[in-house]
Amino acid sequence: MTHSYRELVIGGVLIAPLLSYAVATIVIVVILRPVLHLVGFSNLFSNPPIAELSLYIAILGLLTLLF
Repeated sequence: MTHSYRELVIGGVLIAPLLSYAVATIVIVVILRPVLHLVGFSNLFSNPPIAELSLYIAILGLLTLLF
């Protein structure tokens, strides 16, 4: 079974689906950051930036698999 990709067309230029997913992931992470700060997400890890990067990669992977 092949997966049909939905390309984004801007001004006649095809944009790769992964780029659309990456932008959507950035928006999701920016929205989640205040919530994670309130919960104390950064206190759970010794290196919070790597934990946030891992969260970004996990969300990007989920978006790629789901769409």
